[in-house]
Amino acid sequence: MEKVALSDAAISNDRRAIRRIQRLSLHLLRPLDAFDGHVFPSLCVGGRDRPPLPSVSLAELMEYMKRRHRDVQERIFDFFASRLKLHTPVEISTAEHRELCMRQLTALVRDAGIRPLRFVLEDPSVYFVIMEAAGGIDISLGIKMGVQYSLWGGSVMNLGTKKHKDKYFDAIDNLDYPGCFAMTELHHGSNVQGLQTTATFDPITDEFVINTPNDGAIKWWIGNAAVHGKFATVFARLILPLQGKGGKSADMGIHAFIVPIRDIETHDVLPGVEIHDCGHKVGLNGVDNGALRFRSVRIPRDNLLNRFGDVSRDGKYTSSLPTISKRFAATLGELVGGRVVLAYTSVGVLKVALTIAVRYSLLRQQFGPPKQPEVSILDYQSQQHKLMPMLASAYAFHFATQYLVDEYSEMKKSHDDEVVNDVHALSAGLKAYVTTYTSKSISICRESCGGHGYAAVNRFGILRNDHDIFQTFEGDNTVLLQQVAGDLLKQYKSKFQGGTLSVTWNYLKESMASYLSQPNPVTTRWEGVHHLRDPSFQLDAFRYRTSRLLQSVVMRLRKHTKTLGSFGAWNRCLNHLLTLAESHVESVILAKFIEAVQKCPDKNTMDVLKLVCDLYALDRIWNDIGTYRNVDFIAPNKAKAIHKLVDYLSFQVRGVARELVDAFNLPEIVIRAPIGMASEAYSQYTECVGF
Repeated sequence: MEKVALSDAAISNDRRAIRRIQRLSLHLLRPLDAFDGHVFPSLCVGGRDRPPLPSVSLAELMEYMKRRHRDVQERIFDFFASRLKLHTPVEISTAEHRELCMRQLTALVRDAGIRPLRFVLEDPSVYFVIMEAAGGIDISLGIKMGVQYSLWGGSVMNLGTKKHKDKYFDAIDNLDYPGCFAMTELHHGSNVQGLQTTATFDPITDEFVINTPNDGAIKWWIGNAAVHGKFATVFARLILPLQGKGGKSADMGIHAFIVPIRDIETHDVLPGVEIHDCGHKVGLNGVDNGALRFRSVRIPRDNLLNRFGDVSRDGKYTSSLPTISKRFAATLGELVGGRVVLAYTSVGVLKVALTIAVRYSLLRQQFGPPKQPEVSILDYQSQQHKLMPMLASAYAFHFATQYLVDEYSEMKKSHDDEVVNDVHALSAGLKAYVTTYTSKSISICRESCGGHGYAAVNRFGILRNDHDIFQTFEGDNTVLLQQVAGDLLKQYKSKFQGGTLSVTWNYLKESMASYLSQPNPVTTRWEGVHHLRDPSFQLDAFRYRTSRLLQSVVMRLRKHTKTLGSFGAWNRCLNHLLTLAESHVESVILAKFIEAVQKCPDKNTMDVLKLVCDLYALDRIWNDIGTYRNVDFIAPNKAKAIHKLVDYLSFQVRGVARELVDAFNLPEIVIRAPIGMASEAYSQYTECVGF
């Protein structure tokens, strides 16, 4: 017993010695700047020791932030600025808004000469800036354009073959053939494989017969259907009679068909087609959403969009893809551009809301020290805490979505499998993450502007209502994040089976080894400014979190699958999976922001972007500090230093906030809100109400 006691005492002494060595190492190895955090309190309140605010050239910053093909956007802005009758008023009925939106689109195509369909096929980057500009004029206009060219036109061009392009391209491009995209049904939205509408081949007449078998299969929320559409791309189950087992009909899965719904000349609804108006919506009332029912509507066999599957005159089915699942994946894969558009356009909406909120916060004076003038409300830490991280996020999203557009353009050119897989996952993740963030941010911007933010003329309500549906269409955000999580799990499995990782996931090669090891007890305590603002630390933190979440969810899924099955296990871990997907998306966004900072050619502009990037990264880390603390990646003292630094960086970004929003280079016709104007905001505001 005595020997055991001595042994225990020796072990205890060894542990104390190890702890002392670790503490000594902490002081010896810690960077000299680690003590900078102690001056934050005095810096935040001002004083002699406060470093100067970063110097920035608005012209240089604006040039670096400029979207490619900005000249096309300016052409669109100038066109609408000179045509007051095409401006969307604050108060307008649903019927009037629909007709105005159609006039706006027609004028843009036929008078301004903007023909988007060619760019959908040849140069998507131009198409995306056209969409962003159209959405700046009126989000309803941007969505109506997207229905016509991304969805209706894009489905015909991408899912059809040469015969379809030859027949439909010009008429879709010049708006002679306005059309719809009839995928969603009353009972099925995100689960496209569950669609019930049928297209049964009739070998006697060489036609497909389109049917809505029950009320749940009514096509619902179909843009352009209620008033203006003449055609629809209808997604339906292709049924071949007598070709299944035992002479039964064979279901070949979901295919797309061109179905005329109105007469080209008279615009009358065609026989067998039933159209109803979905009515007034929360937002986007310039888009005429309708419901479609088909009762034995016959269309020629050639109206099957047959790129991935075809039916011959004698009723034989052929496809270059061997299974229904592969054909389905290929079909939906060609429609991924819609998600790219929404992510890209959502950033534009966020920029508008932030420009209004920041400019007003600089303009509005309130309270102040006793017997001294009032101060700008953006001088208050609470206002900085609301708006400055949001401004940093807008910059981060700007560069991330530009990267997504570049990848999408490369995918359309090369059709490289690795790039295709990368774009599918990245577009799903960015669309879900950015649109959710923007929707929440618009409301915060409104609150930041007090009572004046509630005036309809100052646009927050319109922006919020019109943008809100971005979280749902082109894939519900919760469903899209599950797709990202599923792809992460596949990549994880591939890594351990010796497979290769696609571009976006390359960091997992390192993270599965180094990031999952026990955190260094020294670096977990480093709290110096240079360390916390080091891009390597920031990226490591983001990727460490993602890797931890991935590893832990894999273990949980394995455990629950044994008792609940695969579906039950997935559902049990669903919130964990969604958090994993969001963490991964944030890692990609930060990586692209850091790349953009490092590539900036102008030193002062780079310094300002570095400041904004640091705020984005550290604010995200602080918002999830519980996760980092739980795994001992960040010690308490370091967490406190990060919190102080986020407040300080917000204070510094406030010093260049005007230049940062001005660098978005949004013209007055896009801002429109009187309180968001660059000058004479109050006089324009009072003029709006009749003074």
